[in-house]
Amino acid sequence: MADITVYSARKIVTMDRNRPSATHVAVRDGRILALGDASCADAWGPVTHDTSLSHAVLMPGFVEGHAHMMAGAIWDYTYTGYHDRLDPNGQLWQGLGTLNAVVDRLQEVEATLPHDQPLIGWGFDPIFLPGERLGAAHLDRVSTTRPIAIIFSNFHLMCVNSVALEMAGYSDGTNVEGVVKDRNGVPTGELQEMAAMFPIMRRLGIDFRALSQRESAIRSYGEVARRAGVTTVTDLFSQLEDEDLATMLSVTADSDFPLRIVPALAAMGDPQALAERAKGLRARSTDKLRLGAVKLMTDGSIQGWTARVKWPGYVGGQPNGLWNMAPDQIFETCAALHAAGIQMHIHVNGNEASEIAIDALEAAMQAAPWPTHRHVLQHGQMMDAAQFRRCWELGIAVNLFANHLWYFGDQHVALTIGEDRASQMDAVRSALDAGLTVAIHSDAPVTPMGPLFTAWCAVNRKTMSGRTLGEAQRIKVDEALYAITLGAAQTLKMDAEIGSIEVGKRADFAVLGSDPTQAAPDQLKDVDVLGTVLDGRAYLL
Repeated sequence: MADITVYSARKIVTMDRNRPSATHVAVRDGRILALGDASCADAWGPVTHDTSLSHAVLMPGFVEGHAHMMAGAIWDYTYTGYHDRLDPNGQLWQGLGTLNAVVDRLQEVEATLPHDQPLIGWGFDPIFLPGERLGAAHLDRVSTTRPIAIIFSNFHLMCVNSVALEMAGYSDGTNVEGVVKDRNGVPTGELQEMAAMFPIMRRLGIDFRALSQRESAIRSYGEVARRAGVTTVTDLFSQLEDEDLATMLSVTADSDFPLRIVPALAAMGDPQALAERAKGLRARSTDKLRLGAVKLMTDGSIQGWTARVKWPGYVGGQPNGLWNMAPDQIFETCAALHAAGIQMHIHVNGNEASEIAIDALEAAMQAAPWPTHRHVLQHGQMMDAAQFRRCWELGIAVNLFANHLWYFGDQHVALTIGEDRASQMDAVRSALDAGLTVAIHSDAPVTPMGPLFTAWCAVNRKTMSGRTLGEAQRIKVDEALYAITLGAAQTLKMDAEIGSIEVGKRADFAVLGSDPTQAAPDQLKDVDVLGTVLDGRAYLL
């Protein structure tokens, strides 16, 4: 018989209504054998008592249902964002509050690079910087001989210098959607969405796949997750080439690797071939690598004005956003994947995009009933009560981008969609009231991975200026903790294994410095993460 280890803790918050709390948890074969007091597993035979976690509070390992594996390796590029950020090693990078500060940092880095290496930055967001918008002229101050590309924080836009524009052949004669031009018809250097960005990325060697799939990147992702208390994480929009899969299988099979990963195959190419590829991947799943889901990318970013929004549009009069996947493609892809039994995660930021996605899923369900599909609308930032009711009728889950309330809430009021719609953004209260399966997320590296911060955002709905944006959409602490544990596990169809601390489930825990259920709502983000436990093995910070 396998060994039994009984861990003691200051408190165990189980997220199981049948036994909400305990002081001891017994683990055998990486699974939860019993809960209760020190004698909880005595009936099962000899036990070993482990007091290494007795100072801590245990919760189910947090589940980050929308993030990207490049969250670790993206730090290979130069950070140019507005907010202070911690890298995977815990180093603090100061945010940059002016265009001059951005140029200064780039100039410092440029002076250290080999002459034949492009300069790549990431995390930039012009919506926070007053005055003129970043353009090729600013980046030409850094270099007129080295190609430069700065990826915006939403990863839907970038800005490049004149050398990079020339390399891609972009000029006043270019007729490519997303290549922004000034009033004289000259490219400004800003590029919106993948059709415009890809020629630059290819020429400069910007490869999101490489940032995600090499061994060091996967291990860095594990470190990012461990620091956030996350034991199961997604990689939403993965190419999953054969060599990538081999690397991921090897790394995740390492007993020292502290994370369960759920990649979603990027929806590109023929829908039928995509469905077959997804089914083939699903057959190769392991305990720590769960394969078979697919991610569709519909519209863009609200703060980048590339999200597709319904009437009355953007408050500044900007044109409606761009489709990364045309509506007819969305319908065709949803029909093929649903009929093949493939779970879909669908990116929808603007409310026009969410409407099209719901319509497409409804049509797919009418053609091929599948009651247990549990498709998920990801972000859903502008979804309203009517759309949530339709999702309930169709069995669609949602994973809402609660972090946006703090990071971009003030800007959405003033610059993108206005007071009324911004107050209803990321409407977790309405989604819960509609009876939906609900998760909340960070979209790391767009915002930092940190489920307790994400929970704080949904509970308090505070913006950077300190205002409460949409009092009626605030949720309770216990509801927010559900959304980062069991709710998120449900969106991944893994709730039979993770998301709560119950007998038979995997021994995956977040190790915390205090009890978040007892924290004041405005202090939820300040609960310390001390590490994680995966399959009964501790990975403490």
